Amino acid sequence: MGNNNSNVLIGILAGTAIGATLGILFAPDKGSNTRQRISDEALAARDKIADSAIAARDSIANKASHLRDNIVDTVGYKAQTLEEKVESIVSDASHTAEDVIKTLEDKLAMLKEKNKKLKKS
Repeated sequence: MGNNNSNVLIGILAGTAIGATLGILFAPDKGSNTRQRISDEALAARDKIADSAIAARDSIANKASHLRDNIVDTVGYKAQTLEEKVESIVSDASHTAEDVIKTLEDKLAMLKEKNKKLKKS
């Protein structure tokens, strides 16, 4: 959409320059004055087009910078979220492993008690 606006602006400026040139050519005046006016109008049109090109370049650079910043922020957020999920999974796995070990230790203690009772009998 920004490229379209730049093209329209350049078209308007070019049309204005062409119109001014035609107006000068058909206006009654001395040849030297006409040539000077055409030269002046051409220089003014060139300056306007250059200014428009600079403004378009700056606008595109600004939009690209915002887009890059948004991408960096999004990737950073996604990486942080992924890291948090991995930490949560590792923490849950650690707790689960501790629970399994505790259960096995309790069962082992019960078996040892039963074995002691069996040996006494």
